[in-house]
Amino acid sequence: MKKIINILLIVILILGTTACKKSEKELTDAEKFKKEYESLNNQVREKDNKKIREVTIPSDNPIVYKSAEEIVKMIDNKESFLVYFGFSDCPWCRSVIEELLKVSKDNSVAKIYYVDVKDIRDTKEIDTEGNIKTTQKGSKGYNELLKRMSNVLADYKINDKNGNEIDTNEKRIFAPNVVAISKGKAIELATGESTKLKNPYDELTDEMRKETYNKFKCLIECLDKESTTCQKNSC
Repeated sequence: MKKIINILLIVILILGTTACKKSEKELTDAEKFKKEYESLNNQVREKDNKKIREVTIPSDNPIVYKSAEEIVKMIDNKESFLVYFGFSDCPWCRSVIEELLKVSKDNSVAKIYYVDVKDIRDTKEIDTEGNIKTTQKGSKGYNELLKRMSNVLADYKINDKNGNEIDTNEKRIFAPNVVAISKGKAIELATGESTKLKNPYDELTDEMRKETYNKFKCLIECLDKESTTCQKNSC
C-alpha cells in the first residue's frame, strides 16, 4: 500500500511540474527573450568555438518582439520608440544586453522593440577577381529599414584576402545596434559597446559596464526630448 501511495505521489508531482511549464506559444515576449538568451549561457558557439557569455535577463524586461516589416510600418506611422537589433548568440550583444535592460528599468522605459537580424541581412564577400559579391540577399523589410535609418547607420565594409577594408557603398545594421526613433525619424544609434572591451568574450569590469550604461542612458535621454534631431554620435 505504501508503495502504491509513493508511486501516486511521484505521478502527481510529474504531472504538476509538466502543467506548470508553459509552451512556447504561451510565453510572454519578456519570458521568451529571457529563455532565448539564458538558454545559451556557457554553451560553445559553433561559429568560433568560443564559450558564450553568461547573462541574466530580468523576468520583467521590456522586450517586445517585432519583425523588420513591423518596425518599417511604425516608422512610417511617425511613432517614437527604441529598437534593439541583435541576436542571441552575438558576443557583442551579450556584452551590453544586461546594461541596456538595467538602464531601461531605471528610466522607466516601458518597451524596447527587438528585431533578430541574424538571418535577414545581406552578406557580401570579395570574389577571386576582387569584385564585391552578394552571397545572401537581405529581406525586403531589412532593405526598407536601411532606407529609413541610413542617416544613423554605419557603412558596410568587408575585408579582401589581404585584409584591406573595402567599402560596399551600402549601409548595414550591425549587432548590437540600438536606435532611437522619434516621430518616424532615426535620430541616434548606440552600440553600447565599451571602448575598453577589445574582445567580446573577455570579462566585463565595472568600468566597462558603467560606460555601456551611460551610452544607453544618453540614447534614452535623446529620445525623451521628443525631437526629430539629435547631435550625431552624441552617445
